[in-house]
Amino acid sequence: MAKRSTLFIRIVEGKNLPVKDITGSSDPYCVVRIDNEAIIRTATIWKTLSPFWGEEYNVHLPPSFHTVSFHVLDEDSLSRDDVIGKVSITKEALAAKPQGLDGWVSLTEIDPDEEVQGEIHLQIAVLGDQGARKLHCQVFEARDLARKDRNGASDPFVRVRYNGKTHESTVVKKSCYPRWNESFEFDLDEASADTPLSVEVWDWDLVSKNDFLGKVLFNINRLQSAEQVEGWFRLSPDKPKHSQYERSCGNVDAQKRLVFNSKGGELCNRGTLGSLRLQLRLRDETVLPSSHYQPLTELMCQSVGTNLNGNRSDLIMLIDETTTAEGRQEVATNLVKLFLGQGLALEFLDVLFTLELEKTSEPNTLFRSNSLASKSMESFLKVAGMQYLHRVLGPTVNRVFEEKKYVELDPNKVELKEAGCTGLHRLQTEADVIQQSTTHLQSYLTELLHAIMLSASHCPPALRHAFRQLYQRVQAHFPEKEYRKVKFIAVTSFLCLRFFSPAIMSPKLFHLREKHPDARTSRTLLLLAKAVQNIGNLDTLACRSKEPWMVPLQPAIQQGISQLKDFITQLVSCEEGDDPDLQHSLSLQSSFILKEGFLFLHKTKDKSMLIASPFKKYYVSLARDTLSYTRTQNSKKISFITLQKIRAVEKVEEKSFGSSNVMQIISSEDNGQLETLYLMCKSVNELNQWLSALRKACIHNTETMSSYHPGIYKGDKWSCCHQKDKTAVGCDKTRHGVTLQEWNDPLDPDLESQLIFRHLMSVQQAMREKHHERIQQEKSNDQGSTSELEKQDVATRLFKVLQDLQEAHAAVERAEQSKNKNFLLELQT
Repeated sequence: MAKRSTLFIRIVEGKNLPVKDITGSSDPYCVVRIDNEAIIRTATIWKTLSPFWGEEYNVHLPPSFHTVSFHVLDEDSLSRDDVIGKVSITKEALAAKPQGLDGWVSLTEIDPDEEVQGEIHLQIAVLGDQGARKLHCQVFEARDLARKDRNGASDPFVRVRYNGKTHESTVVKKSCYPRWNESFEFDLDEASADTPLSVEVWDWDLVSKNDFLGKVLFNINRLQSAEQVEGWFRLSPDKPKHSQYERSCGNVDAQKRLVFNSKGGELCNRGTLGSLRLQLRLRDETVLPSSHYQPLTELMCQSVGTNLNGNRSDLIMLIDETTTAEGRQEVATNLVKLFLGQGLALEFLDVLFTLELEKTSEPNTLFRSNSLASKSMESFLKVAGMQYLHRVLGPTVNRVFEEKKYVELDPNKVELKEAGCTGLHRLQTEADVIQQSTTHLQSYLTELLHAIMLSASHCPPALRHAFRQLYQRVQAHFPEKEYRKVKFIAVTSFLCLRFFSPAIMSPKLFHLREKHPDARTSRTLLLLAKAVQNIGNLDTLACRSKEPWMVPLQPAIQQGISQLKDFITQLVSCEEGDDPDLQHSLSLQSSFILKEGFLFLHKTKDKSMLIASPFKKYYVSLARDTLSYTRTQNSKKISFITLQKIRAVEKVEEKSFGSSNVMQIISSEDNGQLETLYLMCKSVNELNQWLSALRKACIHNTETMSSYHPGIYKGDKWSCCHQKDKTAVGCDKTRHGVTLQEWNDPLDPDLESQLIFRHLMSVQQAMREKHHERIQQEKSNDQGSTSELEKQDVATRLFKVLQDLQEAHAAVERAEQSKNKNFLLELQT
């Protein structure tokens, strides 16, 4: 059994941000932090006070996380980035809104006394006889403290207060992982039993005032009953840290304070720092052992299996009819992953294609709605076809970004500018701009179509088979001569309209680029995507009626339509025996590359830590079993680490190498010695993507480390905790919890089954009503008695499976409650 928390994050936009630059504008970006650990950085939107990001993320979190915060900053090329403000939301606030939060919220100033992080290891005990009792406080160490100094560390000391008396520890210089091992004693005053013991951590400064790093308060009455407590305690702010919404909305009901205003205004009065529009949804899942999900998985597989023999799938049809528009994308993704794990994704899609065709009488509307079939095929394309997409679109998209040509076809948006040499300036005419733009777009479109035409052999077998069965189903349903184009349009509606075009318009969201395009590049990509959409519609007259200013591209669009038809014919012409096993074709993952790219590497056994620049550029590839790196992309000399030998994958302190984007991979050699490989990334996003990919690839490693050193061993000691023994136990706990959901994540059958179960439970009543209607209808058609039909019906079996799973979850909850209750009783006795 495992507990998992998944947080969906959509950073939509900002408005009314303050001016931070001398140009009268700002260059805002947003950093997302989980318990003060930066995990996401949005793209910078240049020269605006109302940025639009539209970036979405799914983050897998440990159930023990406390807060998610959104810090908005202004990027500066010459100085440190300016902090604009932040939004903080507690886990409790997210859990109180299971349907999610969606709306505008005001940014607030960042209070240094609230920006605390880390934990402290303490032992608190009550000693002595009843007449002369002592309060004993042992301060061992702290970890992951906030960095307050310019050197990327702090100079922490501890201040212990009780009943008006104060003791202070020594100062540990330049460390966020200090070790004190000091003891302090106070006379226990029975008359002041309500006075708390306060353990505070401060950063010592020679010139300015000391910086607050956090504190822990202890109730003396509870301590006397327990006599002694020891452990790691999370540092808290100097004052109670509420959600940002609670602080800015005043003294109102807590539930009301945490409701977003989805109609465009803020729930609270707008502050001077502007606002963010966010969409958030937290899901906590208890994943049971595999055996509990086996009946559900078997039932789902039977609903799409070959034993249907052309009959309809009542279960899939029931799910299709009861899934609402709001949850359709999530359900589609979960179903696709579930059937991928069982090797039945093609069969599942075929069932959906058949159901969709049965409901469609007008060919022009086929697969144009956001139905379960459309959303499932979209998800399938992203899981099975992202590498193919990158291969086809990557070169053209990169060229558009690099050339930054001014392209505009709409006369209402053309910007005229001067052209020619100095002294011979002339104003470009509208016709000049449109002619140049047409030439540029034709060049991009020709290059892209050429890449598509040559890509059939590179298209994954799973995609080719899916398109082939879609093509054949549509051809059989619309055999009339006047509908001969429909089978092509069915394929292009997914390949072009739902895959290629969205990726061209938003390359960052499809991992084609690291940053959003600027305004000029964005317009070029939009016009190129429109051209691809017109080609995908196979309609040469569409641009004349809808967007007549696209007419200059008509010859290229006409040629593209002809080429695309030939390509589709080639794409769907795979033989029946061409790798029909989807599971095999999708999971040839021993050679499948999960992640690759150029990084800067430092190998500790080859170089000294004392040299100025130990990092060298390598091409790094992460496959299912190994992490390999070479000096060039096509080099034959390969070094690699077997993933099973990796013991930890962690971040490195900023002060270690002068960069906050360094990670370390600790692995064991054949002789049992540990070796560390350091990787320097270009950005926090790249860093967290590599961390996430490696942690997920090593999730089943059994000999992982429980602690590590976030610093480096330099000179004769660790830079983090100043221990002199190179083999000393790490001063910080390893982190395996925070990972980013990616299209190439390993399939997790138990989790997908749990997500499907949760959805089916939410629509169970609607499914029962639909099921009852169908039973009554079949009974009226004299097809049997109600009881006989129910025994044979798959829905009846489904309801029994759901009931069993619900009882299993209830038993787990009762066991957890009993465990917690016993723990509380132990504390009280």
